[in-house]
Amino acid sequence: MSANTWTIAAARDALRKGEISATDLTMACLTAIDAGDALGAFVHKTPEIALDQARAAEARIKAGDAPSMCGIPLGIKDLFATRGVPSQAASNILRGFRPEYESTVTTKLFEAGAVMLGKLNMDEFAMGSSNETSCYGHAVNPWKVDGRKLTPGGSSGGSAAAVAGDLCLAATGTDTGGSIRQPAAFTGIVGIKPTYGRVSRWGIVAFASSLDQAGPMTKTVRDAAIFLQAMAGHDPKDSTSADLAVPDFEAALTGDIRGKKIGLPREYRMEGMPAEIEKLWADGAAMLRDAGAEIVDISLPHTKYALPAYYVIAPGEASSNLARYDGVRYGHRAKLAAGDGITEMYEKTRAEGFGKEVQRRVMIGTYVLSAGFYDAYYNRARKVRALIKRDFEQAFAAGVDAILTPATPSAAFGLGEMSSADPIEMYLNDVFTVTVNLAGLPGVAVPVGLDKQGLPLGLQLIGRPWEEGDLLNHAYVLERAAGFVAKPAKWW
Repeated sequence: MSANTWTIAAARDALRKGEISATDLTMACLTAIDAGDALGAFVHKTPEIALDQARAAEARIKAGDAPSMCGIPLGIKDLFATRGVPSQAASNILRGFRPEYESTVTTKLFEAGAVMLGKLNMDEFAMGSSNETSCYGHAVNPWKVDGRKLTPGGSSGGSAAAVAGDLCLAATGTDTGGSIRQPAAFTGIVGIKPTYGRVSRWGIVAFASSLDQAGPMTKTVRDAAIFLQAMAGHDPKDSTSADLAVPDFEAALTGDIRGKKIGLPREYRMEGMPAEIEKLWADGAAMLRDAGAEIVDISLPHTKYALPAYYVIAPGEASSNLARYDGVRYGHRAKLAAGDGITEMYEKTRAEGFGKEVQRRVMIGTYVLSAGFYDAYYNRARKVRALIKRDFEQAFAAGVDAILTPATPSAAFGLGEMSSADPIEMYLNDVFTVTVNLAGLPGVAVPVGLDKQGLPLGLQLIGRPWEEGDLLNHAYVLERAAGFVAKPAKWW
């Protein structure tokens, strides 16, 4: 079994026992990355940086000064600023941008001894659910059916494909409306979106600042706990970062959930939900019941307004955040004709630099923030958001410890199948995940089974704010009960 297929926990133990060196572990991943170009996951490879970091990690391990992530090879989503390495959010408007600074998350990971293998594909500016809006081209799901190429989900599609395809041991993702959890479910891996404010957003290209949150994408729940520990923590450079101690998430994995109360929200029983998803959800609830938890029906009455509210708030914030990409200071600048002024430079640069989906969302966002429509759309959506948050607060106040829902309305679909004339079809992929971002809660996707085509399906657990340890413990119980060990057949 090649070392690139290992979990973080297995690699950590092998590194500490001297059974493998960090350099050999990194080389195993670099070899897999070069052989895995067909997955479209890695868009900027950094082998020299990786090997330098691996050698430094070896010295730390020898010296007995090795945190859990020391020597662990990772992929970094292209949304994170990495010093001297292209960081372009999969957009042509940031072509050639190499930051002079390092994001807080990657700084923390490098301080913990982690190894960066390269930057990962994603939807442009994290806007998308299928990794089809990237300037680099599609990332491809390692799982295949009837020779069809499938989406790995989005926006963290490259991260999901890289982890599921064993190109790296784990990867960073970001989640604004489901962009960690949906791709994790589509590729049969674990993805956790922490509580808003648990992980610093500094140095991560902004999409919607009140919703964005970075988190780990891993092969197991234990790995998610180890990785999250290294990413989390207060950051004075991020005004929304919570000044809270980071608990030992791995130590929280006791596997004991006896007496815990798990809520099943009746509003998540959507019309036309595939029978397989319905059955998976019932099976997941039975697994948690068998582990000693009490399963209760709950109501989250404002769920039906979540998608419309999200698709007002997120584009509104995006339109404001993306105003800075204007061709003046960095990134792409359009060639101008004689007589063109600053207005033409802005227009041409943004028309050339932004893809269709980003343009669509910027226009929607600008519209809902405009003077005549601010109250009708944006303010109303903010009020709905407060009601959605209150729904969850009431469920938790009534003694619910975690909420179990489907992660996605379907298994992975084929590339190109959803890019029809109707963008709403694609937006419906986020139906089970956006509520969690609107309420700022932690949510985790866990692979639980396969559909009749043999594609992975995941369930989502939603936790109380700041209680990621407890949430991960519920996920750990579900993971062990489901016993999901399926891997995609290697075709790339």
